[in-house]
Amino acid sequence: MFVDNVTIHIKAGDGGNGCVAFHREKYVAEGGPSGGDGGNGGSIIFKIDEGTNTLLAFRYKRKFIAQNGGDGMPEKFHGKNGEDLVILVPPGTIIKDAATGQVIKDMSDCEPFVCLRGGRGGWGNKHFATPTRQIPRFAKPGLKGGEADVLLELKMLADVGLIGFPNVGKSSLLSVISAARPKIANYSFTTLQPQLGVVATHDGKGFVCADIPGLIEGAAEGAGLGHDFLRHVERCRLLIHLVDISCAEGRDPIEDIKTINYELARYSPELAKREQIVAANKYDSYDPELCDLDEFRDFVENTLGCKLFLISAATREGVDELINYVSKRLDDLPPMTIYEAETTAQKPIVAQDHSVTVKNVNGVYEVEGEWLYNLINSINFDDRESIQYFQRVLRDEGVVDALIKKGCGDGDTVRIDDVEFDFIQ
Repeated sequence: MFVDNVTIHIKAGDGGNGCVAFHREKYVAEGGPSGGDGGNGGSIIFKIDEGTNTLLAFRYKRKFIAQNGGDGMPEKFHGKNGEDLVILVPPGTIIKDAATGQVIKDMSDCEPFVCLRGGRGGWGNKHFATPTRQIPRFAKPGLKGGEADVLLELKMLADVGLIGFPNVGKSSLLSVISAARPKIANYSFTTLQPQLGVVATHDGKGFVCADIPGLIEGAAEGAGLGHDFLRHVERCRLLIHLVDISCAEGRDPIEDIKTINYELARYSPELAKREQIVAANKYDSYDPELCDLDEFRDFVENTLGCKLFLISAATREGVDELINYVSKRLDDLPPMTIYEAETTAQKPIVAQDHSVTVKNVNGVYEVEGEWLYNLINSINFDDRESIQYFQRVLRDEGVVDALIKKGCGDGDTVRIDDVEFDFIQ
């Protein structure tokens, strides 16, 4: 089964919490705070797997979560950093934001890509000791790792694409010019997935050729297999348009070319402008009574402005001339398309965004704000200094003013996350 489009959920590891601890040792008085920092969470990293050409590995596994960082420990021991999660994808995979469709990264080079970074570990209480606060009983929690839904879309890396109606000999030609061994049979839709082959040339350069299956009338709307596989033509620098010049199945090669080009234009106007070479296959079985070769040549060379080759994949007639011409043309064509990043999977962090929302729910004033959750986790409500710090932050950041503005008075209940307390001005 060929899978080239799949949505997955990825999450980087959360940072570990800082530790609250104090040094205890015989004959050492007032050892001081010794809580270690939490470890950093693991990141989500995408890496190219050269041995694959499908996203089948993601068909049943759609959720990928990196390891969380370990919590800090006493005696200033740092928590263990979470292990990065490496996700292997085929060359040519494009990572997109699942909601917007914007490109995050085109995995067409060999460099690993850090898509989501793990959360930073929180500080232990050893960082909060001051001349006036010598026994801090609080620490910072670790930051949460990034989380996102991403779309993986495979667009194969090939210099040349073989296009045309089913059963015109695309697979046969690929098997002749490369070491690829696609399925070949005398019926339509023999090939059910794109096939890649490396073509060796006399000059030693070579190129990658792809057999794109399933293009028929209505392919741009999903008819046949074209809707699934037209995306694999987008990177190709040159298209070889195969037609059956023998007309043994009663098809008109001129109308076939018009139909396929129309579907290419409907799918992508840019793709329709891609340079084409027309290869009239099965020339060894050509019958002048079924097809007017002069009329066909005039249409290809004068109407379309394309180079025409009469070939036979079965006998290799004209195949070498076609391959040599393709190799020379590739030297003059632009490089393969690489898609630029349009966004990132990691949500941007807005600096100093300490806004809050206050709601009165059945007499309880609920305060909501993303930054408040980290604050709550860092407070030790059994420690007087920690509570004083909590009260000072609420006042300095305008939370108290927001509560008063909403009508909160002395003795009213305030809830932040799962913590409730009585409000006192």
